[in-house]
Amino acid sequence: MRTLLRAGASERIARETPEKHILKRQSVYEYRKKLAKKENKLFIYYINPEDNIVKNHQNIDAPTLKIEDLGKKYGKNLDFSIRNISFTIEKGELVGLLGPNGAGKSTTLKCVTGILPITEGTVEICGENIDSSPVAAKHHFSFVTDNHSVFLKMTGVQYLNFMADVYKVPTKKRQEIFDKLEESFHLGKAVFNLISSYSHGMKQKICMMGSLVHSPDLWIMDEPMVGLDPRTQKAVTDIMKEYVESGRTILFSSHNLDVVKRICSRAIVINGGKMVADVSREVFTASEGELEKYYFMNEVADDTNEEKVDEE
Repeated sequence: MRTLLRAGASERIARETPEKHILKRQSVYEYRKKLAKKENKLFIYYINPEDNIVKNHQNIDAPTLKIEDLGKKYGKNLDFSIRNISFTIEKGELVGLLGPNGAGKSTTLKCVTGILPITEGTVEICGENIDSSPVAAKHHFSFVTDNHSVFLKMTGVQYLNFMADVYKVPTKKRQEIFDKLEESFHLGKAVFNLISSYSHGMKQKICMMGSLVHSPDLWIMDEPMVGLDPRTQKAVTDIMKEYVESGRTILFSSHNLDVVKRICSRAIVINGGKMVADVSREVFTASEGELEKYYFMNEVADDTNEEKVDEE
């Protein structure tokens, strides 16, 4: 594959980027925020590049992720969407947040990443509190949402450079980083095409590539396998395994029992907005049906109640 940043290519890419027209009138950050709002994309988890905060090294005594009594409700008089969620993830773990649709997985991840304000509880990423130190915390992780939050009017390589700008990746290092990402994701020449022309699987790949430009300590993904063909699923799971083998950490949500069983070191099960189980790989591989009983517990309860009504 031709290099993504050949001599003079970075200047050419900069000229092609629509940001050039507004640099003199407003900050890059404000322009990106405006563009994200226009395209109805999530922007909140991007870091303001004008914040002069250098990524801190992970506190070796702090877990990669620590959640205590996390709760979220959307209105004063409404019930909690999730409540009493508590778990800790250490460096090098690949953890699946498992549950049926509507269980509270996405809400949990959006609270963890700061997209949604927390109603109660605390979230710490590499020792940084997502509420009190959001910018410092966000330097330690990346988040791939389930709605392809990318800028469709950019080419793939422009998007990668945009994300590299956000995370202050030095220009001299980008060539090597982009080449390694290409070796894993295999977008080929399509990386020079507009993202609007990409298939679902290709958009998922470019989102993942962009999320990894700064080699985050924690890689968070919301339903990353949805809509992917079997071949792309296999490629993505291989990349995830390699990532944790390099000493980093992954937390991803899924409603797919088979995916979680195949690749995860732990499965945290959420059902009905509550954490109902935290099961190690040793346990759920040794005991058939261990994850299923928590995954389907609400359905079992509903069936039991229906049987009681019928008997009456």
